Amino acid sequence: MDELPPNASREAIEEFVSECIERLSLEEKVYMMSGHGFFERYLADGGAYNRSLYQTGGGNERLGLPALWFTDGPRGVAVGNSTCFPVSMARGASWDPDLEQRIGEAMGKELRAQGGNFFGGVCINLLRHPAWGRAQETYGEDSYHVGEMGAALVRGVQSHNVISAVKHFAANSIENSRFEVDVKIPERVLHEVYLPHFKRCIDEGAASVMSAYNKVNGSYCGHNEVLLRKILKKQWGFRGFVHSDFLKGIYGAGAAAAGLDVENPETIYFGENLLSAVESGEVTRDHIDEAVGRILTTLLEFSTRKDPQSYDRSLVACPEHRALAREAAEKSAVLLENDRALLPLDRNTLAKIAVIGKLAEADNLGDHGSSRVRPPCVVTPLEGLRDYLGTSPPLDFNDGSRIEAAVECVRNADVAIVVAGYDHRDEGEYIPADMTLQQDSDAAASGGDRDDLNLPAADEELILAITEANPNTVVVLIGGSAIMTGRWHKRAGAILMAWYPGMEGGHALARILFGEVNPSGKLPFSVPRDVGDLPFFDKQAREISYGLYHGYTKLDRDGLEPAYAFGFGLSYSSFEYAATNVEVDGATLVVSSEIRNAGDVAGAEIAQLYVGFENSGIDRPRKLLRGFKRIEIAPGETVAVSFRIEARDLAYYDEQSHRWELEDIEYRAWIAPSSRLDGINGAPFRLA
Repeated sequence: MDELPPNASREAIEEFVSECIERLSLEEKVYMMSGHGFFERYLADGGAYNRSLYQTGGGNERLGLPALWFTDGPRGVAVGNSTCFPVSMARGASWDPDLEQRIGEAMGKELRAQGGNFFGGVCINLLRHPAWGRAQETYGEDSYHVGEMGAALVRGVQSHNVISAVKHFAANSIENSRFEVDVKIPERVLHEVYLPHFKRCIDEGAASVMSAYNKVNGSYCGHNEVLLRKILKKQWGFRGFVHSDFLKGIYGAGAAAAGLDVENPETIYFGENLLSAVESGEVTRDHIDEAVGRILTTLLEFSTRKDPQSYDRSLVACPEHRALAREAAEKSAVLLENDRALLPLDRNTLAKIAVIGKLAEADNLGDHGSSRVRPPCVVTPLEGLRDYLGTSPPLDFNDGSRIEAAVECVRNADVAIVVAGYDHRDEGEYIPADMTLQQDSDAAASGGDRDDLNLPAADEELILAITEANPNTVVVLIGGSAIMTGRWHKRAGAILMAWYPGMEGGHALARILFGEVNPSGKLPFSVPRDVGDLPFFDKQAREISYGLYHGYTKLDRDGLEPAYAFGFGLSYSSFEYAATNVEVDGATLVVSSEIRNAGDVAGAEIAQLYVGFENSGIDRPRKLLRGFKRIEIAPGETVAVSFRIEARDLAYYDEQSHRWELEDIEYRAWIAPSSRLDGINGAPFRLA
C-alpha cells in the first residue's frame, strides 16, 4: 500500500482509507473506535483531568496510522500550562468573530506545540436559563450569535490542522441532572432553536461532534439515531466523526449502530462488547467500516495537510498569546451602570483608592471541571490595579470578611472598587464522586447549576454597606452568566461585568476603569427583572420540555422589560442610530443604517440586525437576531453599516412537510444597539 503524499486530495485519502479498511482486522477496527489509557494517565497525573493528552480513537501501529490525541477547552488548551483566555461567555460578550478566530488560532498553535491534534473545546450549547452551571462555557442565549462565534473558533483552531469537536450534541442546558434528564422537544423547536448553531459550525467545516449525556425525546444522545444519523449525517451531510462525552456518554455497543463512531475516553462499552454485538448482528460490519472510515479520513485529511508554520513549545503562553488574552478581556467587559459618570476614573484627581472583596486577590478563572486551564501565572484584579497605579494614588485593600473593617477602609477613599461574584464552588461542571476517581477534590467541589441568580448574600450585604459609606463605588462582577442586581444596583456608582476574565484579566480591568480602554462588550443574554420571567428550570429534573421561547424572545412574547437587555452594554461614548433601510434583490436582502459617535472619545459599537415576524400566521418570535458587526468609530464620526442576508434566513421549520418554509408576509428590520431596539421604528419589507 502506497503512502499518502502531503496535501493529498479528498479522493486520494478516501481511496487510501478504503485500502486500509480492507487490510484491517475487525479487532483492529474496533480498537480504533474507542479511547485507550485514560485511567492510567489520569491517575499518573494525580487526578488532574487532562494535564496530559489522551488517546481518544484511531491509531494502528501495524499500518502506521495516526491516533487522535485530545485536549479539552474552551477557555484554552487544558494540557500543560497553556494560555487561559476569558471564558467563552465573556468572549461572546465581545461579539467579535475575528477576535474569536484569532483565539482559536492561538489555541491550535499551543495544542500542536504540545503534541495534540484534537480539540474538544467548541462548546455551543444554548443558554436556555442563566442558572445553568456550564453557562460560562458557551457564548450566549441566541442561536445565530452562538453559531457565528462557534464557527469562528472552528476556523481558527482548524487552520493549524487541529481537529475541532463541537459539543454537546444536543439540547444540553442543565448540568446537575445531565446524565439522566430526558429533554422533550418538538421537531420544529429542535430545528429552529437548538440545532442551527451546530449546523453553522458543521457548515464551517467542524470535523468532529461530541454527543451529549442527556436524552432527547427518550433516547440518550449517544444512542440517538435521529440526531446522529438522520439529521447530522444524512440531512446535513456531515463527513467527520462523532464521539461520546467522557465516561457516561453511552450505555452499550448499540451506540455504534445509531451513528456514534468513537467511545471516549476509554474502552468500556465498545471493545469486546462491540465485537460481540457484531457477532450477534446488533451492529453490522458496515457500521464498523463506516465509523473507521470517518475516523481515518478525518485524521488523514488533517495530518497530511501542509502546516502553516512550525510548532515550538515556546508558543505556549507566549507574550503574543497573553496579549491576546488581555485584548479579549478588554473587549468582553460589559458596563452595566454608570449613571453618575463615575467611570472612567482619573488617577490625577484621586488621593486614595480602596479595593474590597476576597475575589479581588483570587486566581479566579472559572470552573474546575473539564474546561480548567492551568496557566503559568494569573493577574488578579488587585494585582492589575497595583501594576497600573504603582504607588500613586495609594491603594488600600480589604477582603471584606469583616464588614466593619471594610467600611472603615472605604470611608475616606475617593473611590471604592468592590469585586464580587462567584468562583468554581458556586457554578460550573457538576462532577459526581464516581467520576473524580476520588482524586481531585476541586473537581468534586464544582458548583453545578445555581439555585439563585443573585450574588451570595454576604456579597450583597457588603455592597450595601460599602455604597452607604461611599457612594463613589464601582462594583466589578465576576461570573459566567446573568447576575441579578435589583437589590442594590441603584446604590452603586457604576457596575462592570468582568466575567471570569482569564490570566490577564487584572491588567484589562485596570485599563478599563481608568479609561485606557473604552468598554465595548454587550450582554450575550437577557437579565430579567424577576426570575419568574425565565423559562422553567429544575436542576434535578428527570424530564423537561423545551419550547420555542427563552431569553429575549420570551420577554418579547410576554411583554416584559428586562433589567438588562440582550445585546445591551454602555460605553464611555454615546452612539446615535439613523433609520434602517432595506433593499430586496431577489433572494438577497441588504439592510443598512448609519451610526454616529456623539461622544468625545473613540469607541467600538456593536450594531445588531433584528428581523421581525409580527405579521406571521403561525406562532413565531416577534423578532430574531440575524446579523451583528463590531465597528470602531471616532468621536463625531458617522459610519455606514450594512448587512446582507438571504431570504432563507427568515424561514421557519414546518413539521408537516419536514422542510424550511418562507411566509409571504410583511417583515420588519431594525439595526439597533440591543434587542430593546431603543425607539428605532424599523423598516418594513416583503420578499420578492
